[in-house]
Amino acid sequence: MRNLLGKKILFIICGGISAYKSLETIRLFKKSGAVIKTILTESAKEFVTPLSITALSQGKVYSELFSVENENEMDHISLSRWADVIIIAPATANTISKLAQGTTDDLASTVVLASDKNIYLAPAMNVRMWEHQTTKKNIKQLKEFGYKLIGPEIGDMACGEYGEGKMSDPAKIEQEIDQFFLNKKRNKNLKALVTAGPTNEYIDPVRFITNKSSGKQGYEIAKSLSKKGFDTTLISGPTNLEVNDDINLVRVETADEMFLATQENLPADVAIFSAAVADFKIKKKYQNKIKKKEILNLNLEKNIDILNYVSNHNSMRPNLVIGFAAETNNLKKNAEEKLNNKNCDWIISNNVANKNIGFNSDFNEVTIHYKNKKINNEKLTYKKKSEISDEIVDRIIDQLN
Repeated sequence: MRNLLGKKILFIICGGISAYKSLETIRLFKKSGAVIKTILTESAKEFVTPLSITALSQGKVYSELFSVENENEMDHISLSRWADVIIIAPATANTISKLAQGTTDDLASTVVLASDKNIYLAPAMNVRMWEHQTTKKNIKQLKEFGYKLIGPEIGDMACGEYGEGKMSDPAKIEQEIDQFFLNKKRNKNLKALVTAGPTNEYIDPVRFITNKSSGKQGYEIAKSLSKKGFDTTLISGPTNLEVNDDINLVRVETADEMFLATQENLPADVAIFSAAVADFKIKKKYQNKIKKKEILNLNLEKNIDILNYVSNHNSMRPNLVIGFAAETNNLKKNAEEKLNNKNCDWIISNNVANKNIGFNSDFNEVTIHYKNKKINNEKLTYKKKSEISDEIVDRIIDQLN
């Protein structure tokens, strides 16, 4: 597994009979050249020992929250920042519940909550516990948070029962993490550009034309691209959202500013235009605040169509150009007209008249309309915008590769 060479893995072992599998998993990671640090929960000590882990990982084992006198050595923040990826194996029902609720009562849960890295869970528990509605609810919540699952598998259990809940084999866990780093390696030379949020078109110094776009979907797409290794630039209209430092964030306000920033950040391999750019601007902005009048006539002119411009300029056109269509009616017809008229590769449509998936919602439901007629339109059903983004980026990677 060449992709693991030199990679820093923070391995969290929880208390369960499957903890013995973690020793073999650590051995495989170490054999592939990974650098391992381990957190052992108090209950995990009943199944494996710090000494056995240290012998296999040749790295330090942490087991309790640090006291004041040794906190400078490695506190929970720096430990979470150190890792390239975090793996929790076995991930017990208790641990899954704590993570879903945001509980931080030990080092493991504190480190996870403080982390901005990709986190993989390898669940292990009795089949009845796995099938319980509470566990299902917690797993759904963690997926929405961006956690990735490896397993569980179906088979005979240590308790004598049979069913789903077995921790995945060490070789499968190693393979999944190796694939994660392989994807990052493939994508690291790929440049992505994303536009997000509304634009403000000023009438006078205090009033402007805008729309209800929150920018949430575009921001989540930028985060997903960055996590999967893309060199990502996010050009954002006015929002209250933030991103990590690994994303090049360019803040703009007007459509003209967004157009200029787009030009300055091309070429790119993929461009996703999710911003809700105002179609019109004031032809001549008032220099002073307009006093209250009975009637005010505004002279408007069209803004530059950024998506159309980029799609039709061969000198700067990315390999993959994706537009968004926020519609209130005739979604399929309007989206496919936009796909053809603007020469996009994809159009992603959603129904903003539905308040559950409209502006400012954390959820979405979209349809991807492909220019390639051999591919059917694809609906991504109702889920968190972060999950929608992961699914969109997975399809971007497939197409670019």
